Amino acid sequence: MWFSFWRSRDRFTLDHLRYLTDQLTKVQIVNEVNKDFVIEALRSIAELITYGDQHDPSFFEFFMEKQVVGEFVRVLKLSRTISIPLQLLQTVSIMIQNLRSEHAIYYMFSNEHMNYLITYSFDFCNEELLSYYISFLRAISGKLNKNTISLLVKTQNDEVVSFPLYVEAIRFAFHEENMIRTAVRTVTLNVYHVGDDSVNKYITRAPHTDYFSNLVSFFRNQCMDLNRLVSESMKNPGPDSTSAIIAAVDEIEDNLYYFSDVISAGIPDVGRLITDSILMLLIFPILLPSLIIVDTNDMQSGVVTSLYLLCCILRIVKIKDLANTIVAALFYPLEAFTKFSRGKVNGYISDLCFTSASQESDDGNIAKGNAECLTVNVPDPESVMSEDNCSSSNLALREVLLAYVTKGVDVQVLGSLSVLATLLQTKELDESMLDRLGILPQRKQHKKQLLQALVGETSGEEQLFSSENSLMRDPSGCELDFYLEKIKEQCRLSFLSSDFVTSPRVPRFQVLDALVSLFCRSNISSETLWDGGWLLRQLLPYSEAEFNSHHLELLQVSYKNSATALVKEVGGFWPDLLITILCTEWRKCKRAMESSYPPKEPKCILFPSQMLSSEEDIPEGSSFAAGERMHELVKVFVVQHQLQIFTLGRPLPEKPLIYPPGDLPANSRAQTAGLDISGPKPGTEVSLVNAMPCRIAFERGKERHFCFLAISVGTSGWLVLAEELPLTKTHGVVRVAAPLSGCNPRIDDKHPRWLHLRIRPSSLPVLDPAKFNAHGKLKTKAFVDGRWTLAFRDEESCKSALSMIVEEINFLSEEVHRRLKPLLNLETALDLSGLPEEDSSSHTTPPNSV
Repeated sequence: MWFSFWRSRDRFTLDHLRYLTDQLTKVQIVNEVNKDFVIEALRSIAELITYGDQHDPSFFEFFMEKQVVGEFVRVLKLSRTISIPLQLLQTVSIMIQNLRSEHAIYYMFSNEHMNYLITYSFDFCNEELLSYYISFLRAISGKLNKNTISLLVKTQNDEVVSFPLYVEAIRFAFHEENMIRTAVRTVTLNVYHVGDDSVNKYITRAPHTDYFSNLVSFFRNQCMDLNRLVSESMKNPGPDSTSAIIAAVDEIEDNLYYFSDVISAGIPDVGRLITDSILMLLIFPILLPSLIIVDTNDMQSGVVTSLYLLCCILRIVKIKDLANTIVAALFYPLEAFTKFSRGKVNGYISDLCFTSASQESDDGNIAKGNAECLTVNVPDPESVMSEDNCSSSNLALREVLLAYVTKGVDVQVLGSLSVLATLLQTKELDESMLDRLGILPQRKQHKKQLLQALVGETSGEEQLFSSENSLMRDPSGCELDFYLEKIKEQCRLSFLSSDFVTSPRVPRFQVLDALVSLFCRSNISSETLWDGGWLLRQLLPYSEAEFNSHHLELLQVSYKNSATALVKEVGGFWPDLLITILCTEWRKCKRAMESSYPPKEPKCILFPSQMLSSEEDIPEGSSFAAGERMHELVKVFVVQHQLQIFTLGRPLPEKPLIYPPGDLPANSRAQTAGLDISGPKPGTEVSLVNAMPCRIAFERGKERHFCFLAISVGTSGWLVLAEELPLTKTHGVVRVAAPLSGCNPRIDDKHPRWLHLRIRPSSLPVLDPAKFNAHGKLKTKAFVDGRWTLAFRDEESCKSALSMIVEEINFLSEEVHRRLKPLLNLETALDLSGLPEEDSSSHTTPPNSV
């Protein structure tokens, strides 16, 4: 029999299918001797049935007549080797996936054969077998609809009492292998989106509702793992820790998108189940208590992680009750949730004890696995509060967020701004909630008040035209009170809303004060200030009406400080690139401020950038670090300057208000040398009238003779080494050119004929976005400065060369300062900002004026 199986025959015929089926029915035992035949028969039958479904209906008619699926089940029972279940699952999966006939699918799902295979006791210790089994379940779920799903469930009195596909699938919902978890989620989503009422009732009855709380418990454990990674990254930053955080963030966001997909299926009560689980297992006992400010690194990382997770949940899981409850919770004192985190509330265990992702119980019920847990201790508020701390036990959580903006470190400020920006963009939030938070945009306030006036509400017209229109509370805004009471009942808190909800006039003042104070801080990165500027423009898009004189004075002082810092950079390492970077960052900042979305994604708070803000921060001799600092100062200056224009309600010009390039001074070294603005390129012929002979060794023991020249053209400058032409001694050819700025010329103390020069790179990586990864980190190592030591004929020649360099550097710096002059003078800049762009750009001054 085995020999005849391998005979050559036409494969895609009904006779061949009949032959294979006949041979399979003769199998009485499956062992090592005949397993290859059985495997090949199963594979070939699947191939033939798939072919027949698309080309010849008689194939599947024969398949049904001979009840071949029953033969598959019989062979499985006879199997003594693991390879048969593997092939059988693969065979059935291929058939189900490729069958197009609805009649064929009905047959496959009938006669309980699929349920038998689903509930068969496979040896899942074999990872490959488990993978095939999950693929089998996914294949079945892909063919579900309101007609086929009834073939896979058992009913009693019109109620579903058994659904093996769903029950067996969710057993592996928390498997350690990500591919398994993803496949199970596909199965469940296919079930949910069928929309069968009886099935929906089945999955929302106990004990199947545990799946949703277990999902949130599993997600909670991933959040704990992320917090651990962030904490370790703060102590030991590096590419490995960054990669681990990125992977963890991707998994967390995938989980939240899965929650969102489940909710979008529209199954009654599922949204409520997920909402309650997220609130009672994660937000109330963990995220909100973690907003407490203490000095330890661990808790700082907890704050950062919690702020990110709040943003992530609000942005992805779009449930109105969830979003509004989170906002209402921000009005409760911090103490309420630190106490809540230590107790058991309404059946939810909230003692901050969680299993790790690898410690689930065998049946997948994570809620039952809390006996062995990792403990995260939230400190007692009274033990960590001090006068200088940003939080106090009697502060509302929204005030804690604003305290971070005014007093927190950079990542905490960015995290708080991200939360406020996310709330501002959450469409599920009622506008009255945003108004009570103090972050309802001014245009929405006016729109709401105009609508009230048009429909004839008593105070609408008065509010619209009142000088205090932006501070009045919508009389119909009772949404907050409803959710405050809901939290009090859910968490059994003793705080009354009237005890801690401030006057509706106060929140907007608090937010505005916090944002203004943010721009007065000197220890905040430019990226964070850009986020603050974006939020401020969203709240007050077209007027200075809500800025009082104190606000304007603070902003002007802060602007002048940033302008002073920028002026210092004119005499620094990179003045030749300062205007280029300024123009580039101006355009970027303008786009960021006018965008509908914040400049940075919330996940960026998990990857804080190092900020160089003072001379002490710059490694000795590093022009690259100085360039990063200059870039940072330019970005701060740009946002401060645009904020000044914004406070006057004027549109931002497309370009910064700077003077155009001036004419070259007569008899400059550049003109004498015969160079234009493009500069000296290797091979260019130049005049050597002002050049000075020198020697330099680029390789040990190999000195070369050159003529040295320092040249500046406008805001650019170069150190030039030219080689004399043999026939024309007054001219030479440029062999080497290096940037003039940042060369730091110095005569050697022991050898007065030697001149030491620092040779910095000609450009900064910041000007090439391709050199940065998605999180703003430099892909390559920092550049290393070079060194030249020039040997001149005598001391006087060396001093003359030094004087030439200093003089050209001064020319360059003066030109940079001249062009920046209208931008650095606040009054002039604000006056010019009201002019048409062409007028301000054409405004010029004599080239030698400073």
